[in-house]
Amino acid sequence: MLSLLLPAMLVVQAIAMLEVRVPDQPVVALHGQDAVLNCSFNHTSPFGLSDLTVFWQLTDTKRNVYAYREGKDQLEDQAERFANRTSLFPEELVKGNASLLLSKVVVADEGSYMCFVRVQDYGSSAFFLQVAAPYSKPVILLEPESNLRPGDELALTCHAYGGYPVAGVIWQDGSGRNLTDNITTSFVANEDGLFNMKSRLTVVLEPNCTYSCRLVNPLLADEDFAVVTVTGQNIVFPPVALWVTVGLAVCLLVLLVALAAVCRRKIKESCEEARREAEEAKELEEEESKTVMTPLKIQS
Repeated sequence: MLSLLLPAMLVVQAIAMLEVRVPDQPVVALHGQDAVLNCSFNHTSPFGLSDLTVFWQLTDTKRNVYAYREGKDQLEDQAERFANRTSLFPEELVKGNASLLLSKVVVADEGSYMCFVRVQDYGSSAFFLQVAAPYSKPVILLEPESNLRPGDELALTCHAYGGYPVAGVIWQDGSGRNLTDNITTSFVANEDGLFNMKSRLTVVLEPNCTYSCRLVNPLLADEDFAVVTVTGQNIVFPPVALWVTVGLAVCLLVLLVALAAVCRRKIKESCEEARREAEEAKELEEEESKTVMTPLKIQS
């Protein structure tokens, strides 16, 4: 009946208009809580509830959300998922308040809603309902958790659960540098339509470094974060690697000592050879001097 009545009302609406007011901006409702979908109308003269018709409908799918006519609820054509979840404020109707109480909001309730009112004249307006849910506090896990060495590649995974809508994820290091370009993030919806978030950051391990994962819900203006610090205490050298390091250090020390000994011997040999050459040169010079000074004998 209502599905036939509404089109006829909309045709008449082109002739006679009633001002129906709804929020100008999208309305945010929290998942699992009750929400009031505000709708009001102007009335210049007193009227009885039997003269009032209020009809709520999903704008896109045209599914009936709630109907009030002839002084009582008319829920024969109501969409099944809204059953036992909708009601007006009866004492407010004569004041021009046709707001709808929607209980236990779920993600599927998100969408455009139209409020239609008839009191002699007709009018309607639509607005958008958005659903939001805060995420759980983020938690950061290290992969691997042990046997870490400087220079190793380390994966940090940030987890958060049960939020809506898709949140912004920001990774930073201890100096505030944005690392978001190095992440891989996924959002998986659960059976309630809420998202479980997993974000993975890959870095080259350095001791005493701090990393933070910040989660921003765009509808709730809500931020939460987790911080992890990788300290030197987390960096463990396996016994084999330790002995290899010690062995290399000893070998290097022995090599340096041997090299120093060889250099010393070479320097000593060079000095002795230079001394011998100097002595030989001196002896040769003395012999040449004696030869020049010996007088020649003249035969008669």
